[in-house]
Amino acid sequence: MEQETMLKEILHALDLHSKQIDKRFGQIDERFEQIDKRFEQIDERFEQIDKRFEQVDKRFEQMDSKMDNMRTELEARMDKGFEHLGKKIDGVRADLTETQSTTDFLLSKTAQHEKKLRYYPDPQ
Repeated sequence: MEQETMLKEILHALDLHSKQIDKRFGQIDERFEQIDKRFEQIDERFEQIDKRFEQVDKRFEQMDSKMDNMRTELEARMDKGFEHLGKKIDGVRADLTETQSTTDFLLSKTAQHEKKLRYYPDPQ
């Protein structure tokens, strides 16, 4: 009977130990479930962040496209303006050339008149 009592105590101790181990495994399982939920939340947050980055990338692409269009338009306007200025400068250059020709003609006529005036005696 003593062996039977000892055996029952050992079985009872093993049963208690088994229950403690089961309880501990249950706690570990709960903890893993909490960790899994936390990882799922983190995964969802990363997906949201990825979507936000995609939106930002699209916005940057739109801005790049808009800036390229604005640059192209500005270049076209500047080319048109420079062309207009070039035409004005050509017109001014032609006017200056014509003015120079007129001045040269008038100077030559003035020189001719001065020569003629030198041949006439002074009326004193």
